[in-house]
Amino acid sequence: MRYAILLALLLSLLLVAAPKGGLAVDKAALSKVVPPGKVMYKEYCAVCHGDNAKGDGPYASMLKVPPPDLTTLAKRHDGKFPYDYVSNILRFGPGPTILHGSPDMPAWGPIFQWFDKNDERAVAERIKNLCDYLASLQET
Repeated sequence: MRYAILLALLLSLLLVAAPKGGLAVDKAALSKVVPPGKVMYKEYCAVCHGDNAKGDGPYASMLKVPPPDLTTLAKRHDGKFPYDYVSNILRFGPGPTILHGSPDMPAWGPIFQWFDKNDERAVAERIKNLCDYLASLQET
């Protein structure tokens, strides 16, 4: 009986002390889980796009369509880095091309969703980190 009263007291204290708006997302913890853009680029992109994002990675010659020079994205979009365009390519892939059929580049969105157990915030953070890194590589 004494243990039941102690357990009830402990549970009521936990409920009273719990945050009112649900669980808060700790952005610092999220950033520990989601790697920086440079790390992800080296791990996922450099094999095709090259270490310097010029489209000259070790697998580039094996692809049907050569990977683009990612350092000229801003130059090819009126001098402004196209965050929405790049985010969509990363999330959904480049889509089929008329001349070459299905693309060689994977859609990273579903892969990141699997990595992050369908945590949309983590997926969005991954894509944002990659975009920020690519934006930092732009030629002026």
